[in-house]
Amino acid sequence: MVSKWRELADRLAEQIKSGEYRPGQRLPHIRDLVDAGEGSKSTVHAAYKALEAEGLVTSSRGHGTVVRQRTPLKRLGIARYDKAKWRDGDEVAFIADRVASGREYRRGDQTQTVSRVEAPPEAAAAHGLPPGAEVYARARLVKEAEQPTHTLTSYYRPEHVEGTRLVDPTPGPAGRGGGFKVLYDAGYEIDHMKEEIFARVPTSDEVKLLQLPPGEPVVELHRTTWTADGTVVEFAVGVHAASRFAWEYDFKVPDSTQDKGQE
Repeated sequence: MVSKWRELADRLAEQIKSGEYRPGQRLPHIRDLVDAGEGSKSTVHAAYKALEAEGLVTSSRGHGTVVRQRTPLKRLGIARYDKAKWRDGDEVAFIADRVASGREYRRGDQTQTVSRVEAPPEAAAAHGLPPGAEVYARARLVKEAEQPTHTLTSYYRPEHVEGTRLVDPTPGPAGRGGGFKVLYDAGYEIDHMKEEIFARVPTSDEVKLLQLPPGEPVVELHRTTWTADGTVVEFAVGVHAASRFAWEYDFKVPDSTQDKGQE
């Protein structure tokens, strides 16, 4: 026999999937469903918790239970770093993702704190620094319509960024063209980068910061960026809510046999 809370959860799930409840729309208050005869307060609460666990809604104090955005953002791969976007224009990486997804954005969707800290081991290794060396950590929190999508913390050698907009905590990108344009203007033009991604269980702090529903994993990204002469100018760690992004890579397939034939 199916429990009453499960029946209610299934019925609400169908209403969400059919569009009767749209993304961003708040579900009825628990008391309203109780008054409508849908069950006791504990029954409705259990149904809402089930919908949250299934990734259909989010619940927070002051906002109630809200239908989640079902279409994830495109998280572009190579194309988000096109120099024409940031060097010649003003389309920094997170904005490039929004444009490609047909979504609105505000420059203030990105906030940051900047501090001079002892380099974490991975950042020190990437920059070739000894243990205990100091770096600048620029920690960003990016949101869409007040919902956090991801964090990104970039680590820089002080001599590369001292006195630039990259150590300015003002909300939004670091000026026109963002951080890569700041590095370019300082004489450090980015040439190539490596991204490593993996999924994991979030920490309790990440669950709170990213407003994650129960059971949702995160995708962690490590990005290392070099200039043409092999200088590492940024090591970054991003933590992304898994369901809020669709990762997209479009690139020419390499053929190492041709490369060998040209030697």
